[in-house]
Amino acid sequence: MKEIIENYKNGIKLIIKNMTGKYNEDIEQEVYIKTWTHLDKYKETGKFKSWINTITANTCRDYLKSSVFKKSQQTDSSEDNLHKLSDNAISFDEKIIAKQRQEEIIKAINSLKPNFKEVIVMYEIYNLDYEEISKRIKKPVGTVKSRLFNARKELGVILKDLL
Repeated sequence: MKEIIENYKNGIKLIIKNMTGKYNEDIEQEVYIKTWTHLDKYKETGKFKSWINTITANTCRDYLKSSVFKKSQQTDSSEDNLHKLSDNAISFDEKIIAKQRQEEIIKAINSLKPNFKEVIVMYEIYNLDYEEISKRIKKPVGTVKSRLFNARKELGVILKDLL
Protein backbone atom coordinates (compact mmCIF):
# COMPACT_ATOMS: atom_id res chain seq x y z
CA MET A 1 0.00 0.00 0.00
CA LYS A 2 2.93 2.32 0.73
CA GLU A 3 4.06 1.98 -2.90
CA ILE A 4 0.57 2.89 -4.13
CA ILE A 5 0.51 6.00 -1.95
CA GLU A 6 3.97 7.08 -3.10
CA ASN A 7 3.19 6.55 -6.80
CA TYR A 8 -0.27 8.11 -6.92
CA LYS A 9 -0.52 10.68 -4.10
CA ASN A 10 0.22 13.72 -6.29
CA GLY A 11 -2.44 12.77 -8.82
CA ILE A 12 -4.95 12.06 -6.06
CA LYS A 13 -4.28 15.42 -4.40
CA LEU A 14 -4.65 17.21 -7.73
CA ILE A 15 -8.00 15.56 -8.47
CA ILE A 16 -9.25 16.40 -4.97
CA LYS A 17 -8.20 20.03 -5.33
CA ASN A 18 -9.72 20.34 -8.80
CA MET A 19 -13.02 18.76 -7.84
CA THR A 20 -13.56 20.29 -4.39
CA GLY A 21 -11.74 23.58 -4.80
CA LYS A 22 -9.16 22.81 -2.11
CA TYR A 23 -7.02 20.00 -0.80
CA ASN A 24 -8.80 17.79 1.74
CA GLU A 25 -6.77 15.24 3.69
CA ASP A 26 -9.91 13.38 4.82
CA ILE A 27 -10.87 12.69 1.22
CA GLU A 28 -7.34 11.55 0.44
CA GLN A 29 -7.42 9.11 3.36
CA GLU A 30 -10.82 7.84 2.24
CA VAL A 31 -9.40 7.17 -1.24
CA TYR A 32 -6.59 5.08 0.26
CA ILE A 33 -9.05 3.14 2.42
CA LYS A 34 -11.33 2.44 -0.56
CA THR A 35 -8.35 1.45 -2.69
CA TRP A 36 -7.13 -0.96 -0.03
CA THR A 37 -10.54 -2.52 0.61
CA HIS A 38 -11.37 -2.90 -3.10
CA LEU A 39 -7.92 -3.91 -4.36
CA ASP A 40 -9.18 -7.42 -4.99
CA LYS A 41 -11.79 -6.00 -7.41
CA TYR A 42 -9.19 -4.32 -9.63
CA LYS A 43 -9.02 -6.01 -13.01
CA GLU A 44 -5.71 -5.73 -14.79
CA THR A 45 -7.41 -5.09 -18.13
CA GLY A 46 -7.18 -1.34 -17.53
CA LYS A 47 -4.52 0.95 -16.13
CA PHE A 48 -4.25 1.06 -12.34
CA LYS A 49 -3.82 4.84 -12.56
CA SER A 50 -7.24 5.16 -14.24
CA TRP A 51 -8.82 2.89 -11.65
CA ILE A 52 -7.48 4.85 -8.68
CA ASN A 53 -8.37 8.16 -10.37
CA THR A 54 -11.95 6.92 -10.72
CA ILE A 55 -12.05 6.01 -7.03
CA THR A 56 -10.74 9.49 -6.20
CA ALA A 57 -13.30 11.26 -8.40
CA ASN A 58 -16.16 9.19 -6.97
CA THR A 59 -15.00 9.87 -3.42
CA CYS A 60 -14.94 13.60 -4.18
CA ARG A 61 -18.47 13.40 -5.63
CA ASP A 62 -19.66 11.59 -2.51
CA TYR A 63 -18.08 14.27 -0.36
CA LEU A 64 -19.71 17.07 -2.35
CA LYS A 65 -23.10 15.39 -1.89
CA SER A 66 -22.54 14.83 1.84
CA SER A 67 -24.20 16.73 4.66
CA VAL A 68 -20.76 17.62 6.08
CA PHE A 69 -19.88 19.55 2.93
CA LYS A 70 -23.30 21.21 2.69
CA LYS A 71 -23.17 22.24 6.33
CA SER A 72 -19.69 23.72 5.90
CA GLN A 73 -20.95 25.70 2.91
CA GLN A 74 -23.86 27.13 4.90
CA THR A 75 -21.68 28.27 7.81
CA ASP A 76 -19.31 30.36 5.69
CA SER A 77 -19.04 33.85 7.13
CA SER A 78 -18.34 37.02 5.19
CA GLU A 79 -14.74 36.82 6.42
CA ASP A 80 -14.43 33.41 4.80
CA ASN A 81 -15.85 34.87 1.60
CA LEU A 82 -13.17 37.58 1.61
CA HIS A 83 -10.56 34.90 2.09
CA LYS A 84 -12.01 32.97 -0.86
CA LEU A 85 -11.76 36.07 -3.05
CA SER A 86 -8.06 36.39 -2.29
CA ASP A 87 -7.63 32.67 -2.93
CA ASN A 88 -9.21 33.14 -6.36
CA ALA A 89 -6.61 35.78 -7.19
CA ILE A 90 -3.88 33.35 -6.22
CA SER A 91 -5.45 30.55 -8.21
CA PHE A 92 -5.59 32.85 -11.27
CA ASP A 93 -1.82 33.33 -10.96
CA GLU A 94 -1.43 29.61 -10.47
CA LYS A 95 -3.49 28.98 -13.60
CA ILE A 96 -1.20 31.25 -15.64
CA ILE A 97 1.88 29.45 -14.30
CA ALA A 98 0.27 26.06 -14.96
CA LYS A 99 -0.57 27.14 -18.52
CA GLN A 100 3.04 28.19 -19.10
CA ARG A 101 4.28 24.88 -17.69
CA GLN A 102 1.87 23.02 -19.92
CA GLU A 103 3.14 24.90 -22.99
CA GLU A 104 6.75 24.06 -22.05
CA ILE A 105 5.85 20.39 -21.65
CA ILE A 106 4.08 20.32 -25.02
CA LYS A 107 7.07 22.02 -26.64
CA ALA A 108 9.38 19.43 -25.04
CA ILE A 109 7.21 16.52 -26.23
CA ASN A 110 7.14 17.98 -29.73
CA SER A 111 10.95 18.13 -29.73
CA LEU A 112 11.27 14.38 -29.14
CA LYS A 113 12.16 11.93 -31.89
CA PRO A 114 8.95 10.83 -33.67
CA ASN A 115 9.14 7.27 -32.24
CA PHE A 116 9.48 8.57 -28.69
CA LYS A 117 6.81 11.24 -29.14
CA GLU A 118 4.32 8.72 -30.52
CA VAL A 119 4.73 6.35 -27.57
CA ILE A 120 4.74 9.00 -24.80
CA VAL A 121 1.58 10.63 -26.21
CA MET A 122 -0.24 7.30 -26.46
CA TYR A 123 0.77 6.28 -22.95
CA GLU A 124 0.52 9.52 -20.98
CA ILE A 125 -2.18 11.42 -22.83
CA TYR A 126 -4.40 8.71 -24.30
CA ASN A 127 -3.81 6.35 -21.32
CA LEU A 128 -3.13 3.34 -23.53
CA ASP A 129 -1.30 0.42 -21.96
CA TYR A 130 1.81 -1.23 -23.39
CA GLU A 131 -0.13 -3.91 -25.27
CA GLU A 132 -2.48 -1.42 -26.91
CA ILE A 133 0.43 0.75 -28.02
CA SER A 134 2.27 -2.33 -29.26
CA LYS A 135 -0.69 -3.28 -31.47
CA ARG A 136 -1.08 0.25 -32.83
CA ILE A 137 2.56 0.79 -33.76
CA LYS A 138 3.06 -2.87 -34.72
CA LYS A 139 6.14 -3.29 -32.52
CA PRO A 140 6.86 -5.66 -29.59
CA VAL A 141 5.92 -4.62 -26.05
CA GLY A 142 9.61 -4.50 -25.16
CA THR A 143 10.16 -1.87 -27.85
CA VAL A 144 7.25 0.16 -26.47
CA LYS A 145 8.72 0.01 -22.96
CA SER A 146 12.17 0.96 -24.22
CA ARG A 147 10.88 3.92 -26.22
CA LEU A 148 8.77 5.08 -23.29
CA PHE A 149 11.77 4.87 -20.97
CA ASN A 150 13.96 6.82 -23.39
CA ALA A 151 11.26 9.41 -24.04
CA ARG A 152 10.89 10.04 -20.30
CA LYS A 153 14.65 10.23 -19.94
CA GLU A 154 14.90 12.86 -22.70
CA LEU A 155 11.96 14.80 -21.28
CA GLY A 156 13.66 14.77 -17.88
CA VAL A 157 16.74 16.37 -19.42
CA ILE A 158 14.75 18.92 -21.42
CA LEU A 159 12.46 19.82 -18.52
CA LYS A 160 15.00 19.63 -15.68
CA ASP A 161 14.54 23.34 -14.84
CA LEU A 162 10.76 22.95 -14.85
CA LEU A 163 10.84 19.92 -12.57
